[in-house]
Amino acid sequence: MTARHERQSRPTTGDITQVDFAPGDMREYAVFALDAQGHVTTWSTRAEHIKGYRSDEIIGRHLSVFYPEDRASSGYPNWELEQAAENGVFVDRGWRVRKDGSRFWAHVVITAQRDTDGTLDGFIKITRDESEAQQQRQRSNRRFTDLFELAPVGVALLDSSDRVLDANSALCALVGRRLHGVVATELLHPSDPGGGLVPRHGRKADAAERHRRVLTGAAGEPVHCDVHCAASVHDDGEPFWLAMFQDVTEQVQRAEALHHRATHDETTGLLNRQGATELLERELRDGGRELAVLFCDLDNFKRINDSLGHDAGDELLAVLAQRLIAALPASCAAARLYGDEFLVVCPDVRACGGVGQLTAKVAEVLRAVIPLYGRLVSVNASIGAATAEGRATARELIQAADAAMFVAKKGHGRTSRNGPPVPAAQLSLEEELRDALACGGLELRYQPILAEDRSITMAEALVRWPHPIRGLLSPATILPVAKRGGLLPELDRWVLRTALREATGWHAAGWQVAVTVNVAGLRPDDPCFAEEISAAIADSGIDPRRVVLEMVETMLVDLPSKPRAVMRDLARTGVRFAMDDFGTGYSSLARLRDLPTQIVKLDRRFVSGVGTDPADLGITRAVAELARSMGRICVAEGVENTTQFSLLHHLGIDAYQGFLFSKPLPAAEFRALLGESPLPVPAA
Repeated sequence: MTARHERQSRPTTGDITQVDFAPGDMREYAVFALDAQGHVTTWSTRAEHIKGYRSDEIIGRHLSVFYPEDRASSGYPNWELEQAAENGVFVDRGWRVRKDGSRFWAHVVITAQRDTDGTLDGFIKITRDESEAQQQRQRSNRRFTDLFELAPVGVALLDSSDRVLDANSALCALVGRRLHGVVATELLHPSDPGGGLVPRHGRKADAAERHRRVLTGAAGEPVHCDVHCAASVHDDGEPFWLAMFQDVTEQVQRAEALHHRATHDETTGLLNRQGATELLERELRDGGRELAVLFCDLDNFKRINDSLGHDAGDELLAVLAQRLIAALPASCAAARLYGDEFLVVCPDVRACGGVGQLTAKVAEVLRAVIPLYGRLVSVNASIGAATAEGRATARELIQAADAAMFVAKKGHGRTSRNGPPVPAAQLSLEEELRDALACGGLELRYQPILAEDRSITMAEALVRWPHPIRGLLSPATILPVAKRGGLLPELDRWVLRTALREATGWHAAGWQVAVTVNVAGLRPDDPCFAEEISAAIADSGIDPRRVVLEMVETMLVDLPSKPRAVMRDLARTGVRFAMDDFGTGYSSLARLRDLPTQIVKLDRRFVSGVGTDPADLGITRAVAELARSMGRICVAEGVENTTQFSLLHHLGIDAYQGFLFSKPLPAAEFRALLGESPLPVPAA
């Protein structure tokens, strides 16, 4: 064993109290004196106990008798004395020998003794038997070594230069190589952010740190690891780092896969609305002054779904998505928002030739004749463009491009630039509506829906806006403003939660009346649809069987299979779905059969003509019979006179709604009306 020694300040003559020696009972120490040449001059009882020599056997003999033969013959005992004479004190640990030849692990302190004139007079030597402590250290080291090798995670010891001093088998297997002497930075994968493997930053020696690094695996693949580092010190005082590597590649891959699913469209593989919003927010944070957004809406896409089915429509969307990916500059990204709506995000539109050139390119990509299910299908798109100038958020930028597209489609054009193309009054209304939603400036009215016995079975919640200048505004005004301003989802949430809270009071008072709520901004194909509906129901405490969600026919018939499954899951909890304005869209009998709707609401335009137009009467009869045969409840909307009511009753309509019975009423008045149920039919 190579000797390690410590230099200390020279003690005064005969003084050993300054030596760095562990305190304790002095009976555990052998204390004796040596002359200047190293011969024993005094001997104590404790020395006899530890060394095994009697006083008469050892006095006069050289101290080398206490050392193993190899150490004694090498001159090591005299070297110790020289160090003590030079430095005043010498401290050592090592093997020593008893009289019977047995070895013990000793802690030794040798102090030089000098006369007043500085002449070396001899030495005082203190020896402590630490054999048991040494054995404990050896056992501890053995346990550490065993644990080091058996640990299922990678473990390495690194010096202050990031060089690997030692590494266990798990870490070597993780990177597919032996690591002793390797500089740790050589283990990092190109995708790692770089820098030293263990932190420095002036941390204290007992500091610990955890961070994520990417190593290079045996086949060159990235291996994501949580690295736990802690500073430590060797027995000789040299610092080192203990680093533990926990392979979290599977967790990272699962998280990346989940994030990919959350931000990408399943049908096309493009970014979805969430992914596009995140991308825009990043670009806007980075400056985004040359950022442009194109909002693309396919023209008459619905005819493809109705003629060839949703699978064909999905295939067409996938083909167009691949065309966009192939044709767009590498700096641009494409997304699918809802249905047939695409979004193109261009971080630097100037580098792509400007907005006009990019728009023309995208229009050309989306104008194509594509073979689909044995037919050639022609497609076009209306496109609106908006740039980031003066717009602070991703939502506002998408809204502006959407508004520009709306003008392009309405004007039968193909493109429109830099929306919104609406007058200042429209923008003012959007802002006022946003404030009304935030500050409780909207109200609800409730219009009763009567069963065949004229009892109130449901009530439709209808929004009203008491505008301070324009007066009481109806949904006919509110909904277009909300749509252009991107406020439809927020408006739906407010109506839903407000109506459910009110209806909970009806049930508490004993009136088992369902509340129906129109939703246009909360769509079943939104990933959070079921969560939002369920949360609103749970927060209000209402029985889900008393909740009806109305959706227009055109929204329902375009739904792919996954959103329809979401609706079925909600229906199993008791929530019912109503198809509003039935008969005005393009639904087929097959589509109606597949939709998870329990209620069909016959549009008022057929009801209004049921007493005067034989065609309307025939349509109404067909719808009533169709609903009955499919187990749906049929509700007639817009019943305004007794003739209509009588004919509808004769045709077997299940429920009635209209001014003949009541206009939409404020909450308090509707509660009073519930007390009068069943309602009389007014005289003709």
